[in-house]
Amino acid sequence: MSTAPPIFTATSAYSLAFVATVGLAAHIAAKVLLPKNATWQDRFTFVWLAFDGIIHYTLEASFVYYSMFGRQVNTSSGPMAQMWKEYALADFRWGVSDPTVVSLELLTVFGVGTMCFYVLKQLVQGDPARHYWIIVLSTSEIYGGWMTFCPEWLTGSPNLETGNFLYLWVYLFFMNVIWVVIPFWLMYDSYGHIAKSLRIAQATAKAKKN
Repeated sequence: MSTAPPIFTATSAYSLAFVATVGLAAHIAAKVLLPKNATWQDRFTFVWLAFDGIIHYTLEASFVYYSMFGRQVNTSSGPMAQMWKEYALADFRWGVSDPTVVSLELLTVFGVGTMCFYVLKQLVQGDPARHYWIIVLSTSEIYGGWMTFCPEWLTGSPNLETGNFLYLWVYLFFMNVIWVVIPFWLMYDSYGHIAKSLRIAQATAKAKKN
């Protein structure tokens, strides 16, 4: 009989420490760079996008590095490789340079990651045009999650370890659902700003005609 893997390992420890450090850096950056009168929505958006962008440019960029030009996570070494080997226990594709996953990660790192920092710049400058880019960015995040998991669901999840609580609910569910829930909220918030501005502009234009 196989035994369940330990919930907390050395890899778990430095993975959590890395994520906590990124989150702390994002929080400090928001305090330093945003104006004192920034709304809680803007502060939350800044912290999330700073966290998101750093994760894309570091953790996920390392996956792209380990997965191209004949390399793969399962045969690589180093702290980042160990973190990906741990995740590959839950989703086997991440250990063997699956072309679909690598393609999505290329888009995520170089496209979405870059947009995160562009929107952060707009937030600091108070540029309302950020709401368009937030919707583009959030749509990309949700699309990436859908294309990562939908092919697995349609084929019976052959590459997912769904029989283990840790792998299913922590690695596969929790570590991915936040990249769905928060982007949906960001889209909702930015839609409200865009729609309000367009309605005001429409009402102003009608008033001028009258």
